Amino acid sequence: MRKLETDRLILSPWTRKDAADLYEYARNPNVGPHAGWKPHADIKESRKIIKTVFQPNRVWAIRDKENGRAIGSIGFDTDKYRPGVNSRELGYSLSEDYWGKGLMTEAATEVIRYGFEEMKLDMICICTGPENKRSQSVIRKCGFTYEGMLRRAYRIYDGTLRDVLCHSLMKEEYYGN
Repeated sequence: MRKLETDRLILSPWTRKDAADLYEYARNPNVGPHAGWKPHADIKESRKIIKTVFQPNRVWAIRDKENGRAIGSIGFDTDKYRPGVNSRELGYSLSEDYWGKGLMTEAATEVIRYGFEEMKLDMICICTGPENKRSQSVIRKCGFTYEGMLRRAYRIYDGTLRDVLCHSLMKEEYYGN
């Protein structure tokens, strides 16, 4: 996994040194629950997430170019709805301090480019909850097509089942064919 860059962001692999930055935004109850994960209880939990979730997978730290701090995460996971298809599921989170500035759209656009141009994916999908309007906005801006809702398809950290809105972007759509 290599470092990626945009006008305002650096996307780079997570390190143990990033635990304080992750904890700073991941403890906020307005961030994690929208994606289905509980706010981090302490920096130890953030260290564990870096080690067990971010580092083994294709998850970049989203860094503010001005100060180098990790302000979010973005990456690919296995597309659990399309086994046998060269597809990945995009996921992301961002510090509330940086909401409303177009940063997630900027990061997602670069990761989508990487997925199609460098990973040679055939499709990228993304799923979000009906209540997560901010994520839906990013999804629309990035050109994804709405596929439909899967009812009670995602169990969140507290055991609640949530509906998910599924979207996809095919390589032909990305390249304009």
